[in-house]
Amino acid sequence: MAHAKNHDYHIVNPSVWPFVASISAVVMLVGLVNWMHDGSPIFALLGLTGILVVMYCWWSDVVKESHSGTDHTPVVQIGLRYGFILFIISEVMFFVAWFWSFFRYALFTQPETAEFAAGGTFPPAGVHVFDPWGLPFINTLILLLSGCTLTAAHHYLIEMRENDGVVSEKRKQVFWMLAVTCILGAIFLMCQALEYSHAYHDGLTLQNTYYGASFFMATGFHGFHVFIGTIFLIVCLIRVGRGHFTAERHIGFEAAAWYWHFVDVVWLFLFASIYIGSATFFAVGTH
Repeated sequence: MAHAKNHDYHIVNPSVWPFVASISAVVMLVGLVNWMHDGSPIFALLGLTGILVVMYCWWSDVVKESHSGTDHTPVVQIGLRYGFILFIISEVMFFVAWFWSFFRYALFTQPETAEFAAGGTFPPAGVHVFDPWGLPFINTLILLLSGCTLTAAHHYLIEMRENDGVVSEKRKQVFWMLAVTCILGAIFLMCQALEYSHAYHDGLTLQNTYYGASFFMATGFHGFHVFIGTIFLIVCLIRVGRGHFTAERHIGFEAAAWYWHFVDVVWLFLFASIYIGSATFFAVGTH
């Protein structure tokens, strides 16, 4: 009785994963630096492998805690939500840096980058600028549609009650709406890969101009986030199939939905600035 739990917090058991994650991160960092200085990539790959193993094992422990029914109390759920909100805020700041970089050199081309910017114009002279109403617009519609299907899945999950007699039917609706969202995410990535192939064919690369660097870094990191978000949703899809989520307890699903909607919003800003903005700058510069 002296050790009976008399609070709403979940005290986790001792875990080796934080230590392994720290060691793996250091190994990957040192390995990347060595690789960039013409060394072997082996340590970078070892560190990355360690981080991936930690991610799988540590998050598996969190899933088991959430599925136990006693560990994730209402207080713990609030803390998890706050923590994930802070993570998304840090991601927002990450993309703000890329938008800042793009607009700084788009509006105020610096003398020290005139050669890199091909004459001090933005977009640089001779650089192919994408038609925003072609493949980029299709990708925008795909992401917006994926946000709709994910929201529908979330609503079906909220409507699912253990005693209303239609839990299995609602769970099927959640599953299929979530499956469609994952498929749309994969289609978006394939369209972006096709767009990159066209860009390289037209001479736009990461190294040749500042515009190319801004374009590929901003859209590339967004594509990476779409890839991570798709994996996030696939894990949720598997968990829905195993009956893990309920109307009252679905923090993992909620976090995935927040992350995906964040990715959607970032793309809207990218579409407005990188694509429409670049086309506008180009049209103004050619008159």
